[in-house]
Amino acid sequence: MEGRKLFKFYKSYYDVMCELPENKQLEFLKAIFEKEFFNIEPQLTGILKLAYVSQKHSIDAQVKGFIDKTNIELTPPIAPPIAPPTLQLKVEVKEKVKEKEEIYKSFAHLSISVLDFNKLLESGYSKTQVDNVLESIENYKKNVSYKSLYLTAKKWLSKEPKEIKPIETILIPNTEW
Repeated sequence: MEGRKLFKFYKSYYDVMCELPENKQLEFLKAIFEKEFFNIEPQLTGILKLAYVSQKHSIDAQVKGFIDKTNIELTPPIAPPIAPPTLQLKVEVKEKVKEKEEIYKSFAHLSISVLDFNKLLESGYSKTQVDNVLESIENYKKNVSYKSLYLTAKKWLSKEPKEIKPIETILIPNTEW
């Protein structure tokens, strides 16, 4: 692999970096490294740009000296192409996610996670209502055509009235203003 393997790191780079806020120091150093190794001109703003410009002359001189001496152009590294996920990988990931989900109820080919069960409760139905609907779906002869117990239960529950939960009252202590 051709390219630059080292460069002089002047103390002035360190001194300037120390004057920057801690959350900006790494970005400053990265800008120096990318310029020195790959000749990438940094796109900095504000205090970082000011700090970099103060060191730009010596950085540019080092890069130019390397290119003139070796006749090697410094170029950014090429990232390897990322292959799109295969169908098999997608299925494996789905299965692993499914394994980690805690199942509230399952029968035949259908199951509902605790997370989905809680979503049904949050939408205004009581535990008794949801359990009754899940039992009805389980006993339904044609449930083999269903693919999602959560979506089926949600649809079946939409035909039932939501239970009215009592409104909680806030008690305010008797204080003198």
